[in-house]
Amino acid sequence: MDLRKLKTLIDLVSESNVSELEITEAEGKVRIVKGGGVPMVMPAAAAAVVPAPVVEAAAAPAAAPVSSETEPTGHAVKSPMVGTFYRAASPGAKPFVEIGSQVKEGQTICIIEAMKILNEIEADKSGTVTQVLCENGQAVEYGQPMLIIE
Repeated sequence: MDLRKLKTLIDLVSESNVSELEITEAEGKVRIVKGGGVPMVMPAAAAAVVPAPVVEAAAAPAAAPVSSETEPTGHAVKSPMVGTFYRAASPGAKPFVEIGSQVKEGQTICIIEAMKILNEIEADKSGTVTQVLCENGQAVEYGQPMLIIE
């Protein structure tokens, strides 16, 4: 993607009420996320790993994601949509599940807010929650692992 075009898009996101913008072109995908008033750009493939500051993304848009973690073992419960991950029904409420919780198939394990709608996400497998991979209030992508059940 042309750097002038990228700069224009960043400026548009900065000056608007838009908090996130994803562009797909023949050269690839770019995702611009405004967090704390400063837009950040990241290759869309790396969106769930580590957001890159604007300067780094412009200098190296094809950089590979940096991750020292190994793939989690067990069954990954993946996000069925793009939205915001919440562990509890309300800010002061007890989380639906904790590490070590026994869950049954069909049990509510988290909420994803998408377009001002709260969507209850149910376990697609029975077992024990061994890892919670998302932070409360974190943006999640479609297909992103959120929890591990063994």
